[in-house]
Amino acid sequence: MCVLVLGAGGTGGYFGGRLAQSGADVTFLVRPARATALQRDGLRIRSPLGDADVAVRTLTADTLADAVARGPFDLVVLACKAYDLAAAIDAVAPAMAGTTTLLPILNGLLHYDALDARFGRERVLGGLCFISATLADDGAIAHLGRPASITFGERDGGGSARVAAFAALCARAGIEHRASDDIAQEQWNKFSFLAALAAGTCLMRAGVGGIVACENGAEFMAALHDECLAVAAAAGRPVAAKAREFARTHLVDPASDVKASMLRDLEAGGRVEAAHIVGDMFHRARDAGLDAPRLQAAWVHLQCYARA
Repeated sequence: MCVLVLGAGGTGGYFGGRLAQSGADVTFLVRPARATALQRDGLRIRSPLGDADVAVRTLTADTLADAVARGPFDLVVLACKAYDLAAAIDAVAPAMAGTTTLLPILNGLLHYDALDARFGRERVLGGLCFISATLADDGAIAHLGRPASITFGERDGGGSARVAAFAALCARAGIEHRASDDIAQEQWNKFSFLAALAAGTCLMRAGVGGIVACENGAEFMAALHDECLAVAAAAGRPVAAKAREFARTHLVDPASDVKASMLRDLEAGGRVEAAHIVGDMFHRARDAGLDAPRLQAAWVHLQCYARA
């Protein structure tokens, strides 16, 4: 399987780098400056799961079309921030030739409408990942914490040769992965958790433990999670007890220093995926006729940040 990974930042750099480390046929589509740095220094991963320094192949927008003409890619992995989605779609479009499949591993669900409209629903797999990683000042991939897993599957359920082929690549690379027969449910499980985490930590500008240490902090986070769970149920994707309890435990853990990556971006003064995660969850609640006052407060707060 020949794989193109859009970007070599925290998420794409980590998973693509692990694939390349295992000898998989992987190329990174990056900007010229990043391509120069990767050709000079290689792709460097600094991780509790093991460091790596890998020589990688790169393409830029100017060289992608010629590369595709020489031989198409089987799979394009889209790892970008939601606010860069339109540019990312344009960037990978030349690679989506023939029967090439696209696997997005963005947070949330809102991006599928745009991907389906551009490339066709049958060519877009469902995907998600669990990882906290960023691009360090020296250009290395800094993996923060131990979780680093990827889940993917056919959006209409069941298995397929393309899902099995990518699962085999992940297995050879030692990447924790799940080829899911019900990726839509897996996505709602994560979306309901992530939206609660992002809304709560961004609204309070604190990690989970800091919120829970406050009077009624745990109750606030639990109620916020309940709002998100109600949206999942209204969408026909109720979160099962095991996944619900796992998420709730992490959202009210007094010893946790976890904060959403959105809060880290906010604290750094950067752009945030507010509309794609918190805003989308609130809009889905409103459209379903559900009361979601905590989601609404977080969404207004994040809009104010974006306007500042």
